Amino acid sequence: MISRSVRLIAALAALSLASVAHAQDYPKRPITMIVPFAAGGTSDVIARAVADQMSPALGQPIVIENVAGAGGSTALARAARADADGYTIAIGNAGTSAATYTIYPKLPFTPESFVPIAVVAKTFGIVALRKDFPAKDLKEFLDYARKNPGKINLGHAGVGSSNYLICKSFVHAAQIDVTLVGYRGAAPALTDAVGGQIDGVCDAAASVSQSVNEKLVKGLVVGSDVRLSTLPDLPTSTEAGLPEFEAQGWNGLFAPKGTAPEIIAKLNAAARSAVASDAVKKRFVDLSTVAPDANEMTPEVLQQLVTRDVEKYRKLLADDKK
Repeated sequence: MISRSVRLIAALAALSLASVAHAQDYPKRPITMIVPFAAGGTSDVIARAVADQMSPALGQPIVIENVAGAGGSTALARAARADADGYTIAIGNAGTSAATYTIYPKLPFTPESFVPIAVVAKTFGIVALRKDFPAKDLKEFLDYARKNPGKINLGHAGVGSSNYLICKSFVHAAQIDVTLVGYRGAAPALTDAVGGQIDGVCDAAASVSQSVNEKLVKGLVVGSDVRLSTLPDLPTSTEAGLPEFEAQGWNGLFAPKGTAPEIIAKLNAAARSAVASDAVKKRFVDLSTVAPDANEMTPEVLQQLVTRDVEKYRKLLADDKK
């Protein structure tokens, strides 16, 4: 009689062989990429540019699914519940994949619920104002804010989003009292700033630079140590007199926990191919977004960013939890 242990070993071996065979055949059908915000925002624009170029490398279309709500946690809860078969992946950032654990401590997922695939973009946060706001530069804005505590309102893409973190970083660095207004994505917040319904927005240059250049809103400052080529007249935080304001972010791809290493490797290779493509390079220039270097695109680097930023934003957002 075959012992129970022998049967168990045989079953595990069969499962392992089936997993390898599945990974070798992957992908055999379209892949869904979950975007944690409404269409038109930074993560959405970057996701679509990268997905368009990953598809040829994988031989299957990548379908974008926008799932807005709760600063991205609604989307990542859906991604965490998905089958770990490589057919559902998600794009995340420092907000959705790090700060959210401080903002929403009872989430149905943890950082360990996901397997990192690759960093696909590096972004730069800026603050922009409605075009008729009574301040021509950062100094005048800060003077106005300090004389009118609580009266300025700045829009963002929802609590927990990377845009929310830009706002929090800016307000913390400037030590000012302003009202932060959450939206279901960056695009509706920007629309209200253009229309004058709010005083300004915290956003990534990827989604607001065109509006700044078209003078639909007034760029105030970029949280970077270098000027952006697409916004050459927008001063850095150091040039504007607020060097403490730093808002350089990232976007990365994730798969549900348990996804086979062979599938992660295929997705990583496709992401590398996409980021290196002329189409993505051109799109990123238009978006004031920087492509990661090849050595920054390993799953390990993305994991390090998540671990670092979970702690970083735990400290930044500590006051919110008191």
